[in-house]
Amino acid sequence: MANSWKNIKKLVKDGFVIRKPTKIHSQARAKCALEAKMKGLHSGYGKRRGTREAMLPSKVLWLRWMGVLHRLLRKYQEAKKIDKHMYDDMYMKVKSNMSKNKCVLMESIHKSKAKKAHENTLFDQFEARRAKGKAIRAEWKSARREECLTQGLSTEAAPAIPAAALEATKKSKK
Repeated sequence: MANSWKNIKKLVKDGFVIRKPTKIHSQARAKCALEAKMKGLHSGYGKRRGTREAMLPSKVLWLRWMGVLHRLLRKYQEAKKIDKHMYDDMYMKVKSNMSKNKCVLMESIHKSKAKKAHENTLFDQFEARRAKGKAIRAEWKSARREECLTQGLSTEAAPAIPAAALEATKKSKK
């Protein structure tokens, strides 16, 4: 009877008890399966143990997407491609789901920059036209004043626009 370690050792020595080998828990098959999963295999409907939302929440996707667009905006602002006002405007548009990817965001930035440049050119043209009109009016006034002084009439009785000034305006309109 083997009721002590001494007796068991004697049985092992005599060959009546054989020591079992240590079990091997190999990770080879597990590694192979993991590599296949990384390639996208074994991920069909039968292998899924949760809903789409449980496996990869749409909130996580949204946050990743927002991070990408916010990084692009920050990069543009640091490179002085957009000013802080345009950054704020585009940030709010990105947050409100205006652009679905970087391409669309870049397009909208270029479009708004082009629109701003166009408005600036129009404003400059308007200012030039206004300055030209002021100069013509000043010229009319001085011409009228000179006519009044030469004729010796009061300023109320003089004609509103002298003939020389009318010809100059007709030429400039053509």
